[in-house]
Amino acid sequence: MIGVVVPAHNEERYLGSCLAALRLAAADPALGGETVHIHVVLDACTDASAQIVAEHAAADTHSAVTWSCVEAHKVGVARAAGADILLDQGARWLAFTDADTRVSPDWLSTQLGLGVDVVCGSVGIDDWSVHGDDAALLRHYFANVYRDVDGHEHIHGANLGVAAAAYRSAGGFQPLPCHEDVALVEALKQIGAKFAWTAAPRVATSARKDAKARGGFGDNLLKIVGWYEPAA
Repeated sequence: MIGVVVPAHNEERYLGSCLAALRLAAADPALGGETVHIHVVLDACTDASAQIVAEHAAADTHSAVTWSCVEAHKVGVARAAGADILLDQGARWLAFTDADTRVSPDWLSTQLGLGVDVVCGSVGIDDWSVHGDDAALLRHYFANVYRDVDGHEHIHGANLGVAAAAYRSAGGFQPLPCHEDVALVEALKQIGAKFAWTAAPRVATSARKDAKARGGFGDNLLKIVGWYEPAA
């Protein structure tokens, strides 16, 4: 079984699109009919996120969509909780993304096809418009600084895959409010896991202005505004 973990804190704006994309990836013929369990960990949600997950769970025919709740306000706790549930259910592979991210239809099959212990994918952004007048600046920065190619060195919880055995050996996610993905990758390096740093498994993430984690991807985009000036 393949497990997918999605942490969510008040993500009613994005969660429906995220789950629709994941359900499509779970139905990829290249997976050969292997079961995919999609588990959303609702972390201190007070909006309609739970209702959205329930609607997708009721409608799904290709994969199991389930959810659990924590009150941690820490993405590291949420990711770890979801991973533990899926491992207990027998997952051989864990794929991680974020609630404001849409994965490609071949996202899972591409990860598995790389034949490694850890897949560190890149991210794309297809809508900068939420940043208004700063959208062009951020698009320019991203295009010139971010390496969306094989061999990159980016670590994103929005596009990460780990073999169950390697995840267990590395000790799993730490209960951190941010950079839990970086800490896990460092632990996986220490145990000698085989990596793929690749742009092949595609995801599109939001350029949101309401960043959920200080120091995370969305927060870093906000910090760029005000100090970055495009080259002439």
